[in-house]
Amino acid sequence: MKTMRIFGLATLLGVAAPVMAGEGHGHDGHDMKGHDKGNHGAMAMSGEMFLKKKNVDGYQVSFHVMEAQKGMEHGGSHNFMVKIEHDGHVVTDAKVNSKVIHPNDSSQSKMMMRMGDWYMAGYDLGHAGKHQLLILFKTADGKKHRAGVYYP
Repeated sequence: MKTMRIFGLATLLGVAAPVMAGEGHGHDGHDMKGHDKGNHGAMAMSGEMFLKKKNVDGYQVSFHVMEAQKGMEHGGSHNFMVKIEHDGHVVTDAKVNSKVIHPNDSSQSKMMMRMGDWYMAGYDLGHAGKHQLLILFKTADGKKHRAGVYYP
């Protein structure tokens, strides 16, 4: 049982460490060679970083997708992550639900789990075509907010 807990913690840290490496996870934490560093809609192809930011009801929402490392899959081939900020502070007490609409119009919904400053859910996004990534988050004041982007 203790071994399982240690393995689980190691798995969690293996996924969370890259997410928490940079405070802003983009301009200050990731290698952005080949990207326009002033473009908050930065997206790269061929396995590089996907990061898009949107303003939603006064919240800055960062959408990030990365391939899950072998053995670190949390429900899919890719980790879909969001960070929510308000007035320069990271929101860590939101309830965040995610939905992916796949290119073939099938869809999946999952609650996102908090990992540091980010919320995450795993989805299979490795097949060709555009996936619509949607979130609905409820803040401590009880208000609901919606946002979405397309991947890739």
